[in-house]
Amino acid sequence: MKLFWSPRSPFVRKVMVFAHEAGLAGRIECVRTVVAMIRPNRELLAVNPTGKIPTLVLDDGSPLYDSTVICEYLDSLHDGTKLFPAAGPARWTALRRHALGNNLLDNLILWRNEILRPQPQQSPETLAGFELKVGNAVNALEREADTLAADPINIGHIAIACALGYIDFRFADLGWRADHDRMTRWYETFAQRPSMIHTAHVDQ
Repeated sequence: MKLFWSPRSPFVRKVMVFAHEAGLAGRIECVRTVVAMIRPNRELLAVNPTGKIPTLVLDDGSPLYDSTVICEYLDSLHDGTKLFPAAGPARWTALRRHALGNNLLDNLILWRNEILRPQPQQSPETLAGFELKVGNAVNALEREADTLAADPINIGHIAIACALGYIDFRFADLGWRADHDRMTRWYETFAQRPSMIHTAHVDQ
């Protein structure tokens, strides 16, 4: 399998953390891919019409996208404990947490895009809105940090860890750990997992 990959992308990181946790990382060939809003990658567009990463190309040449679909596919390839719980309350909790982590990442990326615009073109209202949404999401995580720590690792844990890791990568001055002691403890423990260490963001 071939993964269109970047060490900057948190959604690519989510796929790779998942692959490591599922014991499948060795089966994936990572292809360095540069994407930007103003410079579409034409090689990638030929495979994924949205021009986004991650995109996974299977051994038969067929593509899969986006990160959620890729993770579900990877979960079908291993015989260990599934990282998408199959049914019941555990499944819905995992999917809800996954959605929280994913939506937090979406807001972080949109926030960063707004920050990178020339200052005269930036919207203070938009910036304030993203700051409020991100802070609210971190507050919500703090409230369920204890149950998150008690539950078996699944797709929800991975998405949340990748979102917090992206805050550290792109918003280091945000200081999200302040007043979030329980979430800080959970994240610092999860960040020591080999899957997180091997997929750490690199700005290159």
